[in-house]
Amino acid sequence: MDPDEVGKLIDDCVHCGFCLPTCPTYVLWGEEMDSPRGRINLMKQHLEGEPIGPAMAGHFDACLGCMACVTACPSGVQYDKLIEHTRAEVEEQHPRTLREKALRETIFMLFPYPERLRLLRGPLRAYQRSGLERWVRPVLERLSPGLAAMERLAPPLGRAPKRLPEYVRARGTRRATVGMLTGCVQREFFPGVNAATARVLALEGCDVVIPAAQGCCGALSLHSGRASEAREFARRTIEAFEAVDLIVVNSAGCGSAMKEYATLLDGEWAERAEALSARTRDLTEFLAELGPRATRHPLEISVAYHDACHLAHGQGIRRQPRDLLRAIPGLELREIEDGEICCGSAGTYNLLQPEAARDLGDRKAANVHATKARLLVAANPGCSMQIATALRRRGEDIAVAHPAEVLDASLRGLNPWA
Repeated sequence: MDPDEVGKLIDDCVHCGFCLPTCPTYVLWGEEMDSPRGRINLMKQHLEGEPIGPAMAGHFDACLGCMACVTACPSGVQYDKLIEHTRAEVEEQHPRTLREKALRETIFMLFPYPERLRLLRGPLRAYQRSGLERWVRPVLERLSPGLAAMERLAPPLGRAPKRLPEYVRARGTRRATVGMLTGCVQREFFPGVNAATARVLALEGCDVVIPAAQGCCGALSLHSGRASEAREFARRTIEAFEAVDLIVVNSAGCGSAMKEYATLLDGEWAERAEALSARTRDLTEFLAELGPRATRHPLEISVAYHDACHLAHGQGIRRQPRDLLRAIPGLELREIEDGEICCGSAGTYNLLQPEAARDLGDRKAANVHATKARLLVAANPGCSMQIATALRRRGEDIAVAHPAEVLDASLRGLNPWA
């Protein structure tokens, strides 16, 4: 964005304070500069010539980018656009320490590349089975809290999953043909979610195209100020999915990023980006549009549904996943108190800001526990890892699942949580 456009977006804020109770960092610390309107004031100072020093960068880094303030704002302030622009400015202008650079490069050399994550699975699984955590974790905490957080957040791993076929046929009469994004962390750490997604779509009458050429959608890079990297991932994703009429996404952060392609790319890619954004649907959004056909079998279980920020605030999708869950006979849906407050995952936030993320995760876990539900349902892999880790710290054994896994179990007449 050019300075005039940034200035106009900044001037939309009237400093009313409606954002304050929805901002996770303001809820934690009560500091004005760690609220949306405080950060907007810092953005204005920078626009007027103030350089980005360590203190200013720290306030921007502390923002989760959860967009709860966008939902709450009565003036329509586009804080999401402002913070993405500002993060790119920080990355360009603010010198990081060697430790910060090393951690960030480790994250972005690994997580946006599913093949590299796949190579990590074997050693990580062996480590998890070895019982070495009690010796390794204290060392990692001293070396790098971010690496320690990465180790703690890793979900328990089984054997490497079989790759999904490039084409899954609809069961019965075909109602639609859709492309399916498999993601990066989702593909390698939560393969059951992708398998369940493909089965649900097929059972509901969809031919499912799963392009082998697909890779990272660019969400982590986009939401971390690495704009040029995000644009490259976006262009590759557009090329991979250009031949399908509709793209279904089962990760909230990925879907939100893909719906932003129209504002991310310009020039010769602008029209193609806009077309892909218009064809992108979250899984629950698409199933609500399609309507049910397959029989729902009873699941006698109580469920707490967690609103992933990039689904609820980023895409405005709240009703659809709840309606899909409520339509399952026997399932009891329970709401989580302060559900609009982020769990602390926020892409790479729980690796780069581990202390704040831990506090938010513990807060969310306590509210999940208060529901007394037997199953937590979340539509984003980062949220699942973050909340599951916080629940383990409490000694809780609540299972965590994706909406696709719950619906898949109902459609197939199974209850793995019984």
